[in-house]
Amino acid sequence: VQLVESGGGLVQAGGSLRLSCLASGLTFRMYTMGWFRQAPGKEREFVASITWNGGSTYYGDFVKGRFTISRDNAKSTLFLQMNSLKPEDTAVYYCARVRPGTTDHVSIQAFDYRGQGTQVTVSS
Repeated sequence: VQLVESGGGLVQAGGSLRLSCLASGLTFRMYTMGWFRQAPGKEREFVASITWNGGSTYYGDFVKGRFTISRDNAKSTLFLQMNSLKPEDTAVYYCARVRPGTTDHVSIQAFDYRGQGTQVTVSS
């Protein structure tokens, strides 16, 4: 399984970024997928997840309507559109697969495979 994130970078507060995650080595369309993040000195934090067909989405409490998770199963790609970014959103963002068979779609423990991460830095 290989998950490769892209789209991170440096942005000013209030700006937007769109993260992408290209998946290979798995039948992408079969799995719930998601994003989590980790800031320096902090624990990993659940960001969002989306079921296999995009029918259900879940978000961390801090998102408050600013982020949108989506997927393109034909291209085996997961997305995270991030708007109204804040300095506290600065972190490495990871794409990950939700462990098959779990009904937990909203915690770090639900993820098994993850990518190498992409850095998001929001300046004030």
